[in-house]
Amino acid sequence: MKQTARDMAMSTKTITRRGLLLGGAQIGLLGVLGWRMHDLQIRQSDQFRLLAEENRINMRLIPPSRGLIFDRNGLPLAINEQNYRVTLVREDAGDVEAVLHRLAQIVPLTDQEISEAISNAKRRSPFVPVTIKDWMTWEDIAEVSVNAPVLPGITAEVGLSRHYPYGQETAHVVGYVGPVSDYDLERLENPDPLLQIPRFQIGKTGVEARWEERLRGSAGTKRIEVNAVGRVMRELDRNEGDAGQDLQLTLDTSLQNYVAERLKGEAASVVVMDCATGDILALCSAPSFDPNQFVRGISSQNYNLLRDNKYRPFRCKAVQDVYPPGSTFKMITALAAIEAGLVTPEETAWCPGHMVVGTGGQRFHCWKGGGHGHVDLHKALKESCDVYFYDIAQRVGIDKIAEMARKLGLGTRHDIPMLAVAEGLTPDKQWKRSVRGEIWRIGDTVNASIGQGYVLASPLQLAVMTARLATGRSVEPRLIKSVNTVETPLDEQPDLTISPSGLRYIRRAMYATSNDRKGTAYGSRIVADEFRMAGKTGTSQVRRITLEERRQGITRNEDLPWERRDHALWVNYAPFENPRIAVAVVVEHGGGGSRAAAPIGRDVTLRALYGDLPPVEAYPTKDRDRITEMHRRMSLRDFDTSPPKSDRA
Repeated sequence: MKQTARDMAMSTKTITRRGLLLGGAQIGLLGVLGWRMHDLQIRQSDQFRLLAEENRINMRLIPPSRGLIFDRNGLPLAINEQNYRVTLVREDAGDVEAVLHRLAQIVPLTDQEISEAISNAKRRSPFVPVTIKDWMTWEDIAEVSVNAPVLPGITAEVGLSRHYPYGQETAHVVGYVGPVSDYDLERLENPDPLLQIPRFQIGKTGVEARWEERLRGSAGTKRIEVNAVGRVMRELDRNEGDAGQDLQLTLDTSLQNYVAERLKGEAASVVVMDCATGDILALCSAPSFDPNQFVRGISSQNYNLLRDNKYRPFRCKAVQDVYPPGSTFKMITALAAIEAGLVTPEETAWCPGHMVVGTGGQRFHCWKGGGHGHVDLHKALKESCDVYFYDIAQRVGIDKIAEMARKLGLGTRHDIPMLAVAEGLTPDKQWKRSVRGEIWRIGDTVNASIGQGYVLASPLQLAVMTARLATGRSVEPRLIKSVNTVETPLDEQPDLTISPSGLRYIRRAMYATSNDRKGTAYGSRIVADEFRMAGKTGTSQVRRITLEERRQGITRNEDLPWERRDHALWVNYAPFENPRIAVAVVVEHGGGGSRAAAPIGRDVTLRALYGDLPPVEAYPTKDRDRITEMHRRMSLRDFDTSPPKSDRA
C-alpha cells in the first residue's frame, strides 16, 4: 500500500525521537563510565596502587573487649588486663619456620612452642593472625619491634586477657576463660570468626561459659598497610566492634570470702539466699582452685593434681552435686501428711528405737537406739525422731510426699547461669516403674520419709526449700542482678498452696531445733535475740549398716575411712520472726549434721546478718574463745575489697 506524504512525515518524526533517546542514553552511559574512571584513577589511585604493589593492604579482626563481671556492691570479679604478645600472619611471613627460628634468637621460644605455632598457622586461614607467645615483658616486645625488618609477618601487639581478683573464692561461680579448642568449634554450627583466632579465649565454666555470647561482644575490623617484608607501616582505617555486656551478680564478695575461709579444710558447700528476692548472696564450694592458672596456661602437673584430688576441687558441689538430704527432708514428709489431713500436730507415735515394716518383718532403725518414747510432730522434728516419720509416711504415701517436695523446690533444675545445674531426684511410683522397671515398695517410702533411699537434692535446692518454708512463697534463686546496669526483673513469687497453719507448725519445730535444750542443734544456736534462727540438722548415710554390725556395735564415723563416713547437712533461716536469709550447708563425709554442718551454718548466718565479723556476744558462751581466735585469724587475712585496676582499651 502506497504511503501518503502525511504518513511518511509521521514515520520520520518517530524515528528521529527514538534516535534522540538512544543517543542520550549512550551519552549518559559514557558520562558514568568517564566519571567512574576519573574516580578510580584520581580519587582512589593511592589505594589501588597499594593493592597492586604486592597486595600490601591487609584486613585484620579486632577482638572486642570482654564484658566485666561485678558483685552486687560493684566490686570487680572478672576484669581485663593488658597482655603483651607477638603474632604471626602466614601469608606475610613466607617461610614460617625460618621466621620463627629467627624470632627464637630474640625472645625465648621452645621447640614445642615453635612446633605448635607452625601447626596452628597451617590449620588457619593464611590471613588470620596466630599468637606465638603472650604474657611477654615490655623489653621483649621492644626487641621484637626493633628487629621487625628481619621478621616478616611477625607483629608485636597489646591485647587484653582475663584476670580474677578474688581467685579461689569465686572460681566456681564466675568460672574462667580458656583458648578455643577443636571440641568447642565442633559443637557450633556457625562459629563466630573470632573463634578461629588461635588462643582466643572463651568461657569454659560458670557464668563465663553460660553468658559467653553476651560477654564476648562482636569483632571490629582494621585495614593496615604493610611493606614488602610484612612490617606494618600504618593503619588505614578501623571499625570498632561492640564490647561485651557487663554483668552484675547477686553475690556479696565479702560474705563469699568469709564462707570460703570458714570452709577451709573441708569438702563442703554453702548456699546463702535472700528470702525476699531469691538473690544468691554466697555460693561456695570447697576445696577450690585458682582460675587465673587456666587463663595463663596451667601446667600438666598442676592440672593432674587438681583432677586427681579426691575432694574434687573442680566440682561446684553447691549446684552440681546431689546428696541424700537426710533429716532435712522431714519437714516435707510432715507437711505432706498435714496437708492430706492424715495427721495432726497433737497426734503421737511410739518410738522404741526401731519399726518393723511390711509382712517380711523388715526392721527400720531410729538414729537413737533407745528410742524417743511418745513423740508428736513438734518433738519429732526437734529431736529428729526417725520412727515418727516412718509411721506417717506409710499413711500419706510417696506420691503426696513427692508432690510436696517439688512444691518446695526439690527435683527441679533451677535456672541460674552455671553449668551442669543438678535436677536432683524426687522419686515416686511412676519414676520407679519407668526408670528402674520395678514396683514401688513400702520400704522405699519409709526410706524416703527421712531423706534416704532414692531421694537426692543439691545444696542449692535445700536453700530454696528453706526460703520457701520461711516465707510461704515460691522463691526462685537469682544470680544475675543486672546487665549493663539494667536491673534483671524479679520472678513472680506466688504463695505456696500450703496451709499457713501447717507452715507455722513446721517453723516452730525448726525454731525449737535450734533453741530448745533438747533440740539437735541447740549447741549451735544464736543467742542474740534479734537474730534467733530456725533450722534442721541432717545426717545421710553413704553405706549400709548390716545386722551383724548392729549386733556388735555400730562403728563410729571417726573410725571409718573418710569416704565411708556420713554426710552432714544443715538448713536454717533467720531471723525467725522476720526471715531475711536462708542457708544450706553440706559437709561431705562430715559425720553428724549437728556436729559438723550446724556450726558452719550458724557462723555464716551471723556474718550475713551483721554484715561484718559478728560480736562474740551473739554466740553461746562455750564457743566464744574459739570464735575469737577464728575471727583473729580471719582479720589477719587481707580481705581487700578495693576495686582492682582494669582496662577496657
